[in-house]
Amino acid sequence: MRPLLTFLFLVIPTLALAETYEVQMLNRNANGSMVYDPPYLNIQAGDRVKFVATRPGHNAVSIQGMIPDGAMAIKGRLNEELTVTLDVEGLYGIKCTPHFAMGMVMVIEVGAQKAKVDDIPVGLPERAAARLQDYLAHRN
Repeated sequence: MRPLLTFLFLVIPTLALAETYEVQMLNRNANGSMVYDPPYLNIQAGDRVKFVATRPGHNAVSIQGMIPDGAMAIKGRLNEELTVTLDVEGLYGIKCTPHFAMGMVMVIEVGAQKAKVDDIPVGLPERAAARLQDYLAHRN
């Protein structure tokens, strides 16, 4: 019984401190077409991100080369809501698979260390790379 109480004592406060951030997958908003809203998040390790399929035809998938070492890749399915817990600090690039070339991407930074524009891998579709650079250059 004592180990269970110790476990609960340590885990429950951590769960209570974790936040859930909602990201909408949209066809259009004031910032353009094929967008995540918000397009940039800075969160703490252990926080959750909930991707909401506000419109059909979207998903949330990790961009190759934009996943921290040791982190699990995000692999959302089309038209489905997805909630992920990000435990590893670093830079996460997210794309909508069908709309990647149209620039449907977002950035999640976990932890205090800020990524640089140079951290964006080469060879991405032009519109996706431009949006990622813009999000990092103009983050909160």
